[in-house]
Amino acid sequence: MNIEIRKLTPELVEDYVHFFDTTPHSTNKDEHRCYCVCWCNDDYKNKDFSTAEKRREIAIEYVKGNNIQGYLAFCDNKVIGWCNANTKSDCFECISWHMFMQSVDKDESSPGIKVKSVFCFAIATEMRGKGIAELLLCRVCEDAKNDGFDYVEAYPNKEFINTEEDFMGPVKLYEKLGFAICYEFDNKYVMRKKFK
Repeated sequence: MNIEIRKLTPELVEDYVHFFDTTPHSTNKDEHRCYCVCWCNDDYKNKDFSTAEKRREIAIEYVKGNNIQGYLAFCDNKVIGWCNANTKSDCFECISWHMFMQSVDKDESSPGIKVKSVFCFAIATEMRGKGIAELLLCRVCEDAKNDGFDYVEAYPNKEFINTEEDFMGPVKLYEKLGFAICYEFDNKYVMRKKFK
């Protein structure tokens, strides 16, 4: 299996939306075609995320504008996985931060700390359990370190339920790559891999 991890760029917008056209998080229901537009570096106010078609249009706009950031996994030039990874401080106004992350510490320990946040994984059903999320996370960490981030932060559920419910990945994935639990909130952990 020849897997290639590519950073999301505007040139990959068609590959990106096609992946979400054909790979919803859990079912073929409209509400499960997320296009990952709720984890981004844009203010959610005045955005209409109510249908898959509207989310798709916003996703195209966001990819072209560098509002959604992350990595695509390709196998034989077909997208088989996605990891949303963005600068933490840029994402405080996105809708998912307001819905799920209000208990996460926004203040870093000192001025100038740069944090990359891993918000979401989506892996094609037939490729789950083959290490794709690990490859994506390795690339996130490698690039974050090279780009001068102090650490990568993730927010997995304390108890892993299933791939559809636990789109932030299981604790064991992060532990395997050297992340440590820093604190907990609600039903989640905040885990970090430090570089400095």
